[in-house]
Amino acid sequence: MKTNIKFTAWIITGLMLASVLFVLKQHSYAMAEQRIEIETAHGKLTGTLILPEKYSGTVGLVVFVHGDGPINDTYDDGYKPLWEKFASAGYASLSLNKPGIDGSSGNWLEQSMEDRAQETISAINWAKSLPMIDTQSIGLWGASQAGWVIPKIVREVPDIAFSILVSPAVNWISQGKYNTRLEMKQQGFSEYEIQAKEHDNAQVLQLLNERASYEDYLRIADSEDLISRERWTFITKNYQSDATEELSYFNAPVHLVLGGQDINVDIEETERIYREKIPASLLSVSYFPNADHSMLSKKNAASPLRAYLTAVFFPRQLLDDQYLNNLTQFIKTHSL
Repeated sequence: MKTNIKFTAWIITGLMLASVLFVLKQHSYAMAEQRIEIETAHGKLTGTLILPEKYSGTVGLVVFVHGDGPINDTYDDGYKPLWEKFASAGYASLSLNKPGIDGSSGNWLEQSMEDRAQETISAINWAKSLPMIDTQSIGLWGASQAGWVIPKIVREVPDIAFSILVSPAVNWISQGKYNTRLEMKQQGFSEYEIQAKEHDNAQVLQLLNERASYEDYLRIADSEDLISRERWTFITKNYQSDATEELSYFNAPVHLVLGGQDINVDIEETERIYREKIPASLLSVSYFPNADHSMLSKKNAASPLRAYLTAVFFPRQLLDDQYLNNLTQFIKTHSL
């Protein structure tokens, strides 16, 4: 009896060890990561520089521009499969912690989109001083809110080699209206409830246009769905963001990536505006019908539990199957 118990314990221990080794292997990437610090006029920026494991001479660089929220440099490791793909194509990646996150100075909620652009420009200038970086092959990758930031960067850094925009925002107000309706509809709210929410949001927009205080907002706000004071400040600085006219600043290849399951951005409207404002010779568009706003596959986007387990055990399968290869192919064929 004791022998059987010991044998069972050995089996369980062995299975647990095998599981740990499997997870560790899944999270081991073919690239070299370096923690970095950049001193700027506005404080310290921290982040990660990712290099191919083996390279000679110089390499190109993809600078990451985050979407909304308190995002760290790795996007909680969500960027790593993409970094690995870029490294396999001979490209380094550079990604920062947002201000107030993991040692970066400041508070990201106090930033305007222009602040975010200047922050990224500081990182680009720092990267240009590195001996292994080909300064003529520096491109940008950005998602969602980066749609307002990247055009401001290329306005001031004309030698950007390419820009990849994933589910980019165009107009803050229209995007918010679109997202509210589709998100509530997906969650099963009635048309009456959706219209009531739209009415509340219209009141908030009126306050913003009147430059009302946070206290004014609190007088009309739903106590169960309050915007924080810090978030209110962030919104007041940025709610008029509209990239439409700034898209004309692009003078190098632009790759627009859209997901058919995106409820945050009106992808048809986004594609129409990009095609109107960016010359056809510079613009390429990829559409993934089963991907959501973050390029999660449809099955992962539909189940938070499945997404979590996939991120733990099979992180390279978290995103849409074709997305990673598509971006790698783009930088191979469209960079300088």
